[in-house]
Amino acid sequence: MRDKSNESDGPGAPGAGGPGAGSGAPGEATGAAGAAGARAGRREWLGLAVLVLPTLLVALDVNVLFLALPELSADLGTSGVQQLWITDVYGFMVAGLVITMGTLGDRIGRRRLLLAGGAAFAAASAAAAYATSPAMLIGARTLLGVAGATLMPSTLALITNMFRDARQRGSAIAVWATCQFAGAALGPVVGGVLLERFWWGSVFLMAVPVMAVLLVAGPLLLPEFRTPGAGRIDPVSVALSLLAVLPAVYGVKDLAAAGDGPRAVPVAAIAAGAVFAVLFARRQLRLDEPLLDLRLLVRRPVAMVLAALTLAGVAMAGTGLMVTQYLQSVLGYSPMESALWFAPMGLGVAAGTMLTPAVTRRIPPRAAIAGGLAVSAAGAALVAGAGAGAASGGPWATVAGIAVLAFGTGPLFAHGTHLVVGSVPPERAGSAASTSETANYLGGTLGMALLGTVGAAVYRHHMDGAVLPAGVGEHAEETIAAAAAAARGLPSADAADLLRNAHDAFTGGLTVVAVACAAVFAVLALGAARLLPRDERAAEEEKPADSAREPSPAA
Repeated sequence: MRDKSNESDGPGAPGAGGPGAGSGAPGEATGAAGAAGARAGRREWLGLAVLVLPTLLVALDVNVLFLALPELSADLGTSGVQQLWITDVYGFMVAGLVITMGTLGDRIGRRRLLLAGGAAFAAASAAAAYATSPAMLIGARTLLGVAGATLMPSTLALITNMFRDARQRGSAIAVWATCQFAGAALGPVVGGVLLERFWWGSVFLMAVPVMAVLLVAGPLLLPEFRTPGAGRIDPVSVALSLLAVLPAVYGVKDLAAAGDGPRAVPVAAIAAGAVFAVLFARRQLRLDEPLLDLRLLVRRPVAMVLAALTLAGVAMAGTGLMVTQYLQSVLGYSPMESALWFAPMGLGVAAGTMLTPAVTRRIPPRAAIAGGLAVSAAGAALVAGAGAGAASGGPWATVAGIAVLAFGTGPLFAHGTHLVVGSVPPERAGSAASTSETANYLGGTLGMALLGTVGAAVYRHHMDGAVLPAGVGEHAEETIAAAAAAARGLPSADAADLLRNAHDAFTGGLTVVAVACAAVFAVLALGAARLLPRDERAAEEEKPADSAREPSPAA
């Protein structure tokens, strides 16, 4: 008997390309890649080159403002609160809407959503570059976040549709992961290079020509995919997802900035987010067509990978935050010099993800992921042992540590993402991609907040026990930046004493954070070795019964 479930994957099927698929029209799901397991050709690889452009830009935009913030703040006259909104609102909107946008792409067409998001991203970038007031810049960054949320799951879902051969898909996802994770790490570097020659608006304006390439080449090289007979998106689920993510992200960030101040508001925000998250989960489990398919978590490998992506994001973001401050505040490098010293972290991620396909052809993916996480634990331990900065060889040990840490995460980011999106039929790839993206953004947000708070607590504890020069205010005991400012008004001997204590206190915080990250990576390595499937065949056997109704891209 003919298996009709396979028809949805062939060229000309309604779900593969929508109206006109199989007609040979440009952009439709035709050719060898349209059949399950068929190998992709030149057109698909050129399409991948187009897809990585928005991926790289969205990742860069998360951190590219770090070095531009002082200049734009002086130019626009922003307040402290407005600075926080300028830096944070983009990530808030991406994190809050990525779930909705991933499912929306499954329903209306992933290429259509990608191109619409690209056009919106270019327009919002131009508005941000030429903003004349803080309110205008905040509004533009908000729109950038909405547009960015459309781009990330669309690109990953299209890759899943275009590359049906498992080995080719693994290589394509490795390239995608390289652009995403390396782009986020290299954001400060790109910002520093642009600011050396241009004004602060250039960090936004660089997106316009890149998105123009996407809008021109996308219709020619990218096929259209959408779920056949998909129902309407549940607006209650959309609202609950926003009410779950946004208050939680805001609360974690505000809690990190609160220090010893009042914490009632951020704690209440986190609690409210948790309540709405429970309501969201209960509703998804009752719906026939949920906004986010939580049944994926029934599969042990998928649940393990999502947890690992979140916790690895926590460790990388927290370590990165502390190291960038260490390079500037303790070792005294300029923002540009610090950005260049920090570049090996992004290069390490790039090398790790790009080498993953070759590694997993020689050893089982489980061994690659577990071994890579063990390497990351060793890198975090190297950062912890870097110790006294310039006295022990300057930044070399610290930079080597973050490079090794980042390199080890490559198999998790590349093959782990492959495992998540390969756990569902192609028609639901957008929803699976949004699940993976949510884990990534949640991990990064939690990392900067939680581990930044840990580092600040260690700093305050050390400074509370130190004998400081007379006349030093309490602010010097809160942050190393305040200590440096206080030192400028002291005699040279007292200033040197204060800075020595502040540097020791901050280095102690970096050490504690690095030790915590080493422990996280070690636990993840053990969990991956025990919980992930031995190989692709074992992964197929662990799929739930409902996924057998439609062919998986890993089949």
